[in-house]
Amino acid sequence: MKIACVLGPDFEDSEFRVPFDRFVAGGHKVTVVGLDRGATLNGKKGTEKIDADLGIDEARAEDFDALFIPGGHSPDALRGDERMVAFIEKFADKPIFAICHGPQLLLSAGMVKGRTMTAWKTVQGDLKYAGARVLDKDVVVDRKLVTSRKPDDLDAFTRESLRLLESSASAHAA
Repeated sequence: MKIACVLGPDFEDSEFRVPFDRFVAGGHKVTVVGLDRGATLNGKKGTEKIDADLGIDEARAEDFDALFIPGGHSPDALRGDERMVAFIEKFADKPIFAICHGPQLLLSAGMVKGRTMTAWKTVQGDLKYAGARVLDKDVVVDRKLVTSRKPDDLDAFTRESLRLLESSASAHAA
């Protein structure tokens, strides 16, 4: 499966690296989509640094099977860009994996009303006001949406994300 990872400056290092490595180890291709192709993106803790494979102007949602949104300050920075929000909206019927502050992008894309999800503590209230049912759990799966709260939840987050990728791959093959 091909996964688009939307990433901006000051992403949460482990929330990018752990799922990224596990997705790749599971045989999936992860493409980092930033605002500009080749831009170097640094994690907020300084342990991760990666160059964007694609810029948002050249990324096409139809080229991907799933969307991955790491947390940190990245989602808040990206949701200010209308092109990024429009890109996110096109994943409404595809698997989406969002951790920590990642659901902020889904909020800006109008994709949380009626969904059951979780997020970083300060984002949970925003989701409730936007019409989501919020649970304070390590991982919440609502149809094709997997959300988690924080780095401590990474094992549950990646386990459920990989499970959803496997079932989606099986559905594609059938």
